[in-house]
Formats: sequence, structure tokens, C-alpha cells
Amino acid sequence: MYLELKSLKKKFDGKDVVCDLSLSLEKGKLLCILGSSGCGKTTTLNMIGGFLEPDSGSIRLDGMDITKLPPERRPVSTVFQSYGLFPHMTLLENVIYGLKFRGYRKAEARKKGMEYLDLVGLADRANAMVHEISGGQQQRVALARALIVEPKLCLLDEPFCNLDAALRVKMRQELKKLQRELDMTMVFVTHDQEEALHLADQIAIMEQGVLVQDDSPMNLYRNPANTFVRDFLSLDQLVWMEDGTLMKVVKDGRGQL
Repeated sequence: MYLELKSLKKKFDGKDVVCDLSLSLEKGKLLCILGSSGCGKTTTLNMIGGFLEPDSGSIRLDGMDITKLPPERRPVSTVFQSYGLFPHMTLLENVIYGLKFRGYRKAEARKKGMEYLDLVGLADRANAMVHEISGGQQQRVALARALIVEPKLCLLDEPFCNLDAALRVKMRQELKKLQRELDMTMVFVTHDQEEALHLADQIAIMEQGVLVQDDSPMNLYRNPANTFVRDFLSLDQLVWMEDGTLMKVVKDGRGQL
């Protein structure tokens, strides 16, 4: 497997936050770690990114043990909820920021930056400042900045949580399209069941630090491990159509997610 988490454990103040977690992910796939607040999903993401060190267990990426490596030495990029863009820089300057630590010449970096801004549909706003663009556009810039360094793994920590409902739907469609085009391996943390069911190739459901079930969205739908999974995903309200469309049953028998 491309990403392997083995027996990860993490405690805070003597309390188990992540309990003996083992997960694996194939190259080019998108994994959603799904669960309610406090279930351990963000702690897991932070251990993968190197921002937290596990109490025990190991993390391997593309055959390399990265458990003890600091974030800057891992071939991993992270997109946070807050986006973390520099307000005093243009969009292009934000996107190419990480390239200056990789030996890129200025002209070369700017050329590559324009390519990635074009990839997220913002090439025409390259010279705009962060405060001049919308939240959804800021999210795209943060994504372009994470991807331009060509990481082996991209981590996303509830990146759409600050967007309105309509924009969330649009952004998740754009993210999935981009992930497939780049064949990028991603781990996406969310508490939104609908988001996970639409985005993921694989979903890992956590409850109180424990991995409850890890499977494809279709297999979760067909074979929930227990009543917690069934109820948490509201599977009784969903219908998976033969063409792959996921439907939510409402009172009049119609409705589409």
C-alpha cells in the first residue's frame, strides 16, 4: 500500500484520543476520515502530517517510514481550515511560496505558479490580493499552493467548513475532478457524511478514537458494520442508483444529494 498507518496511538492528558489505529490507502485514491467532533480524526491527520508525534505505531508513505520526520521533511502538503494564506502577497506569490525552498529560479517559479492557478481557474486573478477574492477562491489558492510542490500526499482538514452550502457542493466537485486529473493521493478529514460519500474512494469512520469501519462508500452503504455506521451515515434515507447516483429519500420519494 502507498500509505500505511499501523497501530497508531495518541493520548492527551491521559485520555485515549486515537486507539490502535491501522489504515492503508492505495496511490491515487482519496480517503475521507469521517466522524463527529472529538472522534480523533484531526489528531490522526496531524500525526500523518508530522504536527503531532504518535505515542506508538508507525506511518509509512511510498515505502518510507516517516513517523519521526518533522513536517518540513515529509513529502506531504496540508490544507488547513483557515487556508493560511499570506495577506501581504498576491495570489501568485502565495502559490509559489514553497518553491523558493526547492531551488526554483524566480521566472521558473512564476511560470509554474501560473500553471497551477490556471488549474484551479484563477490565472486571471494572479495579481489580486487575498482580501480581494471570495472564500471559495481562497480555498482554491490554498489548494494550488499545496499541490504545486508535487507532494506524495495531500492532507485536507475540513477545508470547506467555512463555505456556504452551495459553494461546498461546488468545491467538492472541483476537488474530486482535480484529484483525478493529477492522480493525487489525498486524505480528507470531515464530519460531513454527504461530503464523504460523494468525495471518497475510501471512507474510514471513527468514533471516540476507534476505527469503526473502513471501506468504499458503496460497501459501507451495502454492508454497514453496525447500527452506529448505519445511523451515522443515515443509510436508511439513501438509495444508490445503478448509474452511481446517490439519492436521498424525502417525503415525496424524490430528492438528490
